[in-house]
Amino acid sequence: MAIVIGIDIGGSTTKIVGIQGNDPVTPMLVKAADPIASLFGAFGKFVDHNLLELSDISRIMITGVGASFIDRPIYGLPTGKVEEFLSNGYGGLYLSGLERAVICSMGTGTALVSAAGDEIEHMGGTGIGGGTILGLATRMLNVRDTEVVSQLAEGGNLSNVDLMVGDITQDLLPGLPPHTTASNFGRIKEMATPSDIAAGILNLVFQSIGVTASFAVRSVGVRDVVLIGNLSCIRICVDVFDQLRDLFNINFIIPKHSEYGTALGAALAERRGRFAKL
Repeated sequence: MAIVIGIDIGGSTTKIVGIQGNDPVTPMLVKAADPIASLFGAFGKFVDHNLLELSDISRIMITGVGASFIDRPIYGLPTGKVEEFLSNGYGGLYLSGLERAVICSMGTGTALVSAAGDEIEHMGGTGIGGGTILGLATRMLNVRDTEVVSQLAEGGNLSNVDLMVGDITQDLLPGLPPHTTASNFGRIKEMATPSDIAAGILNLVFQSIGVTASFAVRSVGVRDVVLIGNLSCIRICVDVFDQLRDLFNINFIIPKHSEYGTALGAALAERRGRFAKL
């Protein structure tokens, strides 16, 4: 059976996944300084790993910011270009198994789409995301690698960085437990370690995204938010969104292969005819 390949081309990271029938095939990720190099590196790796011939591929579907650099078919194969917001919607629904949800794509910045079947609408987003983590970590920790920041954060203590509700009042506030953040980096201490600061950076970013998503779901009357993108794989992400779930009474869902949601959505758009031919 022929394979449809979905490729999400970022500025430095490209994700690729195949769809054969209704089943995804071997998601992969490749990093490169140039989006074109990243694209062809990912494609070559995918084809070689899966022992594919070009004749096994029925169509290549591309999406992401780097897709703007591609204006002709890849290796002469039928190639389509999909709007990134459509890819986010299709991929998020497929991975979560939901019929309707808000899909939150956490990349360099964060995009939110409302998705219900083929009805996919960009709701907006925030400039806070992976770029924020790298920028703050570069200045505050002299680190410019998200994986290193994540590892540092594992041993961090947020009480050395953030101001909590319990720090400023002894009264019980409805809906705001004492451990709720009152001010990110509002209590940073001289004794704060690099691990504390790394945890504070990640907490700031994920809480900001979560609050933005909570406003989005209320505007469309759903309770499910599907998180996709590279940041969804950071372990502390699960902890932060578990706390926000309890605070806002919203289901934050991180499905398996969440980092490949956009690439998968691009492949799924092929069967719906939602793409532009190159």
